[in-house]
Amino acid sequence: PEAPIVLLRRRPQTASGFQLAANVAPGNPNLGVMLPSNPLHHLLMARLDFPVVATSGNLSDEPICTDEHEALKRLGPIADAFLVHDRPIVRHVDDSIVRVVLGRELVLRRARGYAPLPITLRSPLSTSRSPSILAVGAHLKNSVALSVGSQVFVSQHIGDLETEPANNAFRRVIADFEKLYGSEAAIAAADLHPDYLSTRYVHESRIPQRVGVQHHIAHVLSCMAENEIEPPALGVAWDGTGWGTDGTIWGGEFFLVGRNTCKRMAHFRRFRLPGGDTAVREPRRAALGLLYEMFGEPAWEMTHLPLFRNLPAVESSAIKGMLQRRLNSPLTSSAGRLFDAVASLIGLRQTVRFEGQAAMELEFALDGIQTSKAYDLPASDDWFMTTKDSRLPGLRSGMALNWQPMIEAILSDLRNGVSLAEISAKFHNALAEAIVTVAKSFGLDRVVISGGCFQNRYLTERVVRRLREEKFKPSWHQRVPPNDGGIALGQVIAALRSKSANIGQSL
Repeated sequence: PEAPIVLLRRRPQTASGFQLAANVAPGNPNLGVMLPSNPLHHLLMARLDFPVVATSGNLSDEPICTDEHEALKRLGPIADAFLVHDRPIVRHVDDSIVRVVLGRELVLRRARGYAPLPITLRSPLSTSRSPSILAVGAHLKNSVALSVGSQVFVSQHIGDLETEPANNAFRRVIADFEKLYGSEAAIAAADLHPDYLSTRYVHESRIPQRVGVQHHIAHVLSCMAENEIEPPALGVAWDGTGWGTDGTIWGGEFFLVGRNTCKRMAHFRRFRLPGGDTAVREPRRAALGLLYEMFGEPAWEMTHLPLFRNLPAVESSAIKGMLQRRLNSPLTSSAGRLFDAVASLIGLRQTVRFEGQAAMELEFALDGIQTSKAYDLPASDDWFMTTKDSRLPGLRSGMALNWQPMIEAILSDLRNGVSLAEISAKFHNALAEAIVTVAKSFGLDRVVISGGCFQNRYLTERVVRRLREEKFKPSWHQRVPPNDGGIALGQVIAALRSKSANIGQSL
């Protein structure tokens, strides 16, 4: 009945012979398919005998238009006609997006049909007398949450807080929530990143108590809350970017979640991202940071690699200089940036047009291949600190997954003409084996996985199967997104536990 957009495998043509234009979701083996979800859809589809290609009524990074006059102004350049009516739209709600993973739905965008259905907390910390908590989520794929007693209401998808219209929508949703549920927040929870617009909102608010929550801890707590899991558990949080408590960029993290603690126990070996945020838009920069960490300046002699083909000499020299002088080249342990780097090294994607494009194309490259082969991705003590940069105090944190043997093997396979499908499969399998390796080292049977990387169907299914084979009890998301759309729920849990555990910190 939710009638979400469902990601389905694309066929060359339908049984009736209908064929889609090639420029509908170009290069993507999946299509988003939905059934009519409102009376207007039903009326239109009843008169048509063919599918309709649809897209959202908004520009990129902006919320959906809810006013016809605003739509004429904002969407006039991209729409040939407008169908309007006399029923005003009170609040914007996107279509939800799901995909089937391990035989059940995995919500990637939680909106119409799913929000704001509550999540009921079973934790003893949450009672009918618990103070109301407003969690303002992350900067990308933003949603907010409001706790009322033992229930947490997670808002519809708001989107990336990159534009003024999106920021206005974010503030309207918060005001609507407090009015709708008749509850004024006594505690506000936000991401630790000081420049997130959501975090700035909390700093500017009059809410008396403010709690900062590390991004990846929020991911883990979100998954635990959805699955009604109480500590202890091993939490795995893999995504593109999150502000780390040590000032570096996290994104490939493992946490030991206890009743009164949440400690980072392992992560990917770090490398530098020349250009900072620019490296997110240019996977070749992540690849160069990786190669420089491995080989130093001789990395620039590897001109046979695809990433050098269309890299201007001036830009190449600038990137080299940034890495040499460690200028505007933050350290990262991000699994998402590792995906980007591998996609660049094997020639899939050097620049991206939208978030996650390189990682998606690396998943698409699997092309149905079946193999259990995996690259070597060993775990050891924090490799970066023990061999590279002991001048940076406070960075040492437990076990590190050393990706160097894997990257060396990928470069070798590339030279030897191994197919991109096999390279991608061995890479994904290596990541799954790494999770099993870390899980074995800590001996907890309960493992929870969260973060944007687990939107990847192959990776999630492989991780869950391997953990089950090794007698672990894995949990993953279903109706709360694994991406940043689920962060607000985790922030609520952290705020509830902040008085009894070291999970949140005052803002």
